Amino acid sequence: MSGQPIDRDDRARWNVLGKSLPGDAAVLSTEALEFIAHLTQLFRPRLDQLHEARRRKHRRFAMGERPRFRHDTQAIRRGAWKVAPLPQDLQKRTVEITGPVDRKMVINALNSGADCYMADFEDSSAPSWENMVSGQINLRDAVRRTIRFDDARKNKSYALNDEIATLIVRPRGLHLLEKHVEVDGRPVPAPIFDFGLYFFHNAVALVERGTGPYFYLPKLEASEEAAWWNDLFMEAQRMLDLPRGTIKATVLIETLPAAFEMDEILYALRDHSAGLNCGRWDYIFSYIKTLASDPAAVLPDRSQVGMTQPFMRAYSQWCIRTCHRRGVHAMGGMAAQIPIKGDAAANDEAMTRVRNDNEREAKDGHDGTWVAHPALVPIAREAFAKFVDGDHQIDSKPREDVSVEETDLLEVPQGTRSDDGLRLNIRVGIRYLEAWMRGVGCVPLYHLMEDAATAEISRTQIWQWLQHGAQLEDGVIVDEPLVRTRIDEELERIATEVGEEAFRGGCYDEAAALFGELCFGTELADFLTLQAYEILIQRDSGGQ
Repeated sequence: MSGQPIDRDDRARWNVLGKSLPGDAAVLSTEALEFIAHLTQLFRPRLDQLHEARRRKHRRFAMGERPRFRHDTQAIRRGAWKVAPLPQDLQKRTVEITGPVDRKMVINALNSGADCYMADFEDSSAPSWENMVSGQINLRDAVRRTIRFDDARKNKSYALNDEIATLIVRPRGLHLLEKHVEVDGRPVPAPIFDFGLYFFHNAVALVERGTGPYFYLPKLEASEEAAWWNDLFMEAQRMLDLPRGTIKATVLIETLPAAFEMDEILYALRDHSAGLNCGRWDYIFSYIKTLASDPAAVLPDRSQVGMTQPFMRAYSQWCIRTCHRRGVHAMGGMAAQIPIKGDAAANDEAMTRVRNDNEREAKDGHDGTWVAHPALVPIAREAFAKFVDGDHQIDSKPREDVSVEETDLLEVPQGTRSDDGLRLNIRVGIRYLEAWMRGVGCVPLYHLMEDAATAEISRTQIWQWLQHGAQLEDGVIVDEPLVRTRIDEELERIATEVGEEAFRGGCYDEAAALFGELCFGTELADFLTLQAYEILIQRDSGGQ
C-alpha cells in the first residue's frame, strides 16, 4: 500500500512494507495511515531532538554525573496546581491486569474482574508485524464488543462478559521504531504507530460508549518527553474533533531520571494526566544503566533488589506523595509471582509474597496495583480492601510526611552476589530472548512472569559485574571466561529443561549469542530489544 497524508501540500508519503495479514484492512486503511503520516511528519523532528537530548544526558552519566532535581523547574515543584479531574471509569483502579494483545488474552483480561486492563504493545509483546497489527484488530473488536476467540484444540469459545475492565493501552516507547511502515522514506516511530492506529479507530467509539481513549506511557526520562506526548494528544484530538482532555494517560516512572521529575511530568500532562505508576522492574534496569560507570553502585543478586530496599522505598513513597498532592492516582507495580500448578506448598508461598507486596503498597498509600494473572485479581483486591476505604487514597493518604532527598533515590541496594544469581540471570536472559525472537514477549519462567524489563535486568547486571570485576560471595571474580563458561553450562541445562526436540526447533543458540554480545560489549547497550528487533524482522520475513 502507498499513499499521501491528510496535508496534501506537504506531499509526505507513506509506505507499508509489512506483509498482508488477514483482517488488516480494518486497521490499515488509507485514512488511518494518513493520520499516522500526518502525526509523524509533525512530531518526528521534535522526537529526533529528544533522542539527541537523551544521548547527551547518558554521556554525562557515563562521565559520572548523577540525576538531580532540576533548578529550572522549582516553581513547578513548589506550585499548588492540580491535574484535571478524572473520568468516572478511572476513579477506581484498585486492580489492573496487564498482558500482551493476543486475542485470547484480550478477552480473558477484560473478563478477569480487574478494574482495568492494560493492553501492552510494549514490554510484554514482541513487536513482530503480525503481533502489532493483529493486536490493533483485537482491540478494535474489543471496543465494539464483537471480539470472539474459538479454541479448536480445547473446543472452547471465548467472548466478552457484560461487565468488563476499563481498557488502557500501552504503546511502545519513544526509543522504538516500526520498520514495517515508512513515512518520507524513514520508519515511523513505534509510539506514533501504536497510538495513532488505536486512537484513530477507537477514540470516538470509546467516547460514545461512556469511556475514553486511555493510555500508559512507558520509558519517559524527562518532562520534555511528556510535553511531546501532550502536544501529540492535542493534535490527535483536534483532528478527530474531540475536546481537550478526552485522552487520559498514566506515566510509568520506570527510569531513574524520571523519578527526579515526577511533578514536572504531571504538570506537562496536567490536562491529560491519569497519574503515575511505579514500573519497578524497568526502574531497576534503569538504575543499573544510569549508574553503570560507578563501581560503588554494583548491585547484588536480582532476587535481593525488591521494594523493601531503601532506594525503592524512597521512589515508591515519593510517587505517592507527588501524585496525591496533585490530585491523581499513584499506582503500584507488579509482583512477578504467578500461580504454581502441581506444588501446593510452593504456590502458597508465592501467593503469600504477592499478598504481602499488595498489602505494603496499600498501607503506603498506593491507589491500586498490577497483576499478571487473573488468579491474582482477588488476592490483590482483598489486600487493598484491608486498608482502603473508597475508590482510592488520594485524599485520605496525602503522605505529606514523606521527604525524599536526591541521595535517597540514589542509595545503592545492599546484598550479596552469588553463582546461582549469575546462572539464573543467564537462563532467564537466554530463554526470554529465544521466546522474543519467536514473537512471544511475556514468558513464565521459574514461577515468575518475565517480560522485556526483567530480561533487561538480567543482562545489564552481568555487564555491570563484568565491568567492575564484581566478587561473588564465594570469592570468585566475575570475568569473561567465567561468564562464557556459565553460558555454555546453562545452555545445556536449558536443553534439558525444555527437551531436546524443543531446543532444536527453537533459536536458543542464536539467543545465547546475542545475550553474550550484550554482556561482553565495551559499552552498555541501551535496550536489548533494539538489537533483537533486527533478528525478529529477519525471522518475520522468513530470512532466518
